[in-house]
Amino acid sequence: MATSGANPAICWEVRSLSIESCLHSIEKGCKGQGYYFYSEKTPDADNQQGSLRDPSTTARRTSCCYRMVIQSDPSGNRGLRSGGVSSRRKEVSMRTKEIEEQKKKLRLTEEQREVLIGILLGDAHLETQNRGRTYRLKIEQSERHKNYLFHLYEIFKEWVLTPPQFRIREYPSGKKSIHWWFQTVSHGAFRFYAHQFYKEGKKRVPKLIHRWLKPRSLAYWFMDDGSIKWSKSKALILNTQAFSPGDINRLIRVLNNVYQLEVYPRKQKDGVQIVISGKTFHRFVEIIKPYLLPSMIYKLPGGGQTQMPKE
Repeated sequence: MATSGANPAICWEVRSLSIESCLHSIEKGCKGQGYYFYSEKTPDADNQQGSLRDPSTTARRTSCCYRMVIQSDPSGNRGLRSGGVSSRRKEVSMRTKEIEEQKKKLRLTEEQREVLIGILLGDAHLETQNRGRTYRLKIEQSERHKNYLFHLYEIFKEWVLTPPQFRIREYPSGKKSIHWWFQTVSHGAFRFYAHQFYKEGKKRVPKLIHRWLKPRSLAYWFMDDGSIKWSKSKALILNTQAFSPGDINRLIRVLNNVYQLEVYPRKQKDGVQIVISGKTFHRFVEIIKPYLLPSMIYKLPGGGQTQMPKE
C-alpha cells in the first residue's frame, strides 16, 4: 500500500541521528531539500508494558513527548496552489476511496496472527476510534530496539500507511530518549483480538491462549517483553506486571503444560513477573531460536551458549 505524509527517504535518514544532534540536523537537512520541519511537545505517559496510551497499563510517571513532523509545505496548505480548496478536497476523497479499497483486500496471514498474539502479550496494543467497530495496532519501541521495530513494520507493512516515525521523550528528571513507533490502519480484522485481549479497557490473557501461543508467538513475546533475570544466571524473565494474578497463572500453565518449561511467579513492587528457570533454559532457546532476531540475542545470557548456574 502506498505511504503518505513524510518523504520515506527523509524518514530513513533521520532515524540514525543521535538525540543531541537530531533537532538541528533534521531542520537543516529538511530545509535544504525543500521540506519544513517542526517539533511538537505533547503530554505523555511512561507506563508498564511500554505502551503510551494503552488503558490496560498503569501510568508510573508523567513525561513529555517531542513529535517530529516533516511536511513539504510550511504553511500546511500543500496542494492548494494547483486547484484551490475544491481540488484538495477531491484529492483527499480519491485518496480515502483508494485506502478503503485496499483495506477490503487485507487479510491477516498465519505469520501475522502468530506474531500478533506474541506482541499483544508484550508491549503492543490495540486502539479503537469508533466504539469497537474497527481497531488499529500500535507498536512502539526504544531506540535500542529500533531494528526490532522495523522488523515488525516489515511484517505488517501492507497494513501501514506511514513508515515508522520517532519521537523524543523528555522525563521530569531531564533525561531524553528516542522512541520509534508505527500504527496500522483501523480494520475489522483486529476486532477479534481486541475482544480476546481486552475487557472494559484493560488488557487480559485470552482463555484460549493455550491454543494460540505457538513457538513463533512465544519468541515474539520474549523479544517484546523478556529479559535476563541476572547476569550470572540462565533464568529468564517475562514482564507480566500488567496482568492479573489469574492471567499470570493461565500463562504459567501454558508454559508448563504445552512447552514443558519450568516457570514460577516472582513478585515485584509493580506486579508479578514470570521466571523461566535456568533448568529449562536450553529447551526454551531451542523453541524460540528459529524466530529470534540477531539484535535480540543480547536478551539471552551469553547468547544462550555459556555455562552458567541454573538459578
